[in-house]
Amino acid sequence: MMKFFFIVPFFLISLTSCFSMGGKDETSQAESDSIGNVKLNYYSNKTVTSLTIPPDLTSPNQEKAFKLSEFVSGVQENYISFTDSDNQVKEAQSILRIPANIDVVKSGQRRWLIVDKKTNNVWELARSFLKQQGFAIKSINKEVGIIETDYLENKLDVPDQSVGLIRSMIRKATGQSYALPTIDKYRIRIEPLEGGEKTEVHLSLTSFHEIVINQGKGVEEGENTIWQPKEKDLTVETEMLYRLMVFLGGDTAESIEKIKLAAEENQISIKVDDGFNGYAKLVIKANLADSWDSIAWALDQKNILIEDKDVGAKAFYIFSTRTSEPGFFDKLFDEITIQKKYQLQLKSLDTKLTEVYFSDVSEENLEETRAYSYELFKALASVF
Repeated sequence: MMKFFFIVPFFLISLTSCFSMGGKDETSQAESDSIGNVKLNYYSNKTVTSLTIPPDLTSPNQEKAFKLSEFVSGVQENYISFTDSDNQVKEAQSILRIPANIDVVKSGQRRWLIVDKKTNNVWELARSFLKQQGFAIKSINKEVGIIETDYLENKLDVPDQSVGLIRSMIRKATGQSYALPTIDKYRIRIEPLEGGEKTEVHLSLTSFHEIVINQGKGVEEGENTIWQPKEKDLTVETEMLYRLMVFLGGDTAESIEKIKLAAEENQISIKVDDGFNGYAKLVIKANLADSWDSIAWALDQKNILIEDKDVGAKAFYIFSTRTSEPGFFDKLFDEITIQKKYQLQLKSLDTKLTEVYFSDVSEENLEETRAYSYELFKALASVF
C-alpha cells in the first residue's frame, strides 16, 4: 500500500506536466533529444471500428487510389509483401544503394527535405518507405505529388531521457504507458526541382485520439468513447522525417545533425482579409513561390485533399468537407457533411506580397460557402 501512496502524487504531477508539454521550448528540446530513439509501434493489423470522421478525412478520391494488386501480382490487397523477383522492388533496392545528399530546410515548425535524387526515384522510394513502416496506401496522385496512408494505431514509446524524470519513474513503477490511444496517418508531398533532377519532400502527420464522453454517467446515459483530432506531436513527425531521410539515402548520424541544426528560413506572415464577392482572401507577406509552397503545406496540415493543381496559373483545386452548420473545424463529428470542390488562386502583388482568393467551382456561391471561406482561411492561417 505504501508504494501506491508514493506513486499517486507523482502520477498527478506527471499528468499536469503532460498537459504542459505544448510549451515551445520544452517540446523543441524533447524533439531534438529523441531523434532516432523514438519507438513507433504501429499495429498494421489493428482495426479501428469506432472512428467517425468526415469523408475527406477517411475516404480520399478513389479514382487515382493506389492498389497493390495493380502493381504486384499474387498478393492480398492490404498485405505488404514483395518477392525479390518484383521489378519495382529491385529498382527501389538499386536506388537505395546510392547515397544521397539531403538537406533539411526549416521555417517555424516546418521541416522539409531537399533530396539530390530524381523525382521519379524519390517517388518510388517514398511509397516503399510508407509500406515498410506498416501503412497501407489510402490514396496516391502522382500528378499532384501526394501519397497518403490509412490510419494505424500507434503506441508511442519515447525514451526516458525525453519524457522527463517523473514520468519515467511512473512508467517503470507501473509498467504502463500514460499515453492515450492514438491513431496516425501520413501524407508525403513531393515536388520536382531543377526539372526533376532534385526533389523537395514534405511529410505531414495527422493524428486522432480516443476520449471518453459523458464520463461517469454509465452506458445507459451515454458514456462512450469517440475519436477526436489530436494536436500534432512534433516528436513523432520529426522521427518519421528522420527515418524517411535515412531511407532516401541519408547518413544516419549526419541526418540527425542536419535536422537539429537546420537553418531557420524567414517565417511566413499571413492574415485573413475580405476578398471579392463576399469571400475571404489570404494576404501573405512573401513572394509567389514561397506563398505557393506555404499554402500547400498548410493544406497538408489541415488534412485537406488537393485534388488538382495548376502550377502555371498558381491555383489549387481542393475537395473539402464542411458541415451543414458553421464551425466545421470545431464540429468534425456527428454532423451532416457536404463535400465541395473549391479553387484557391494565388496572385503576386509584388516581390514581397501575395494574395490567395477563394472561389466556388460549382458557381453556386451560397452564403454558407462564403462563410466557409473565412473559416477555411482562418484554419490555414492558424498553422503559421
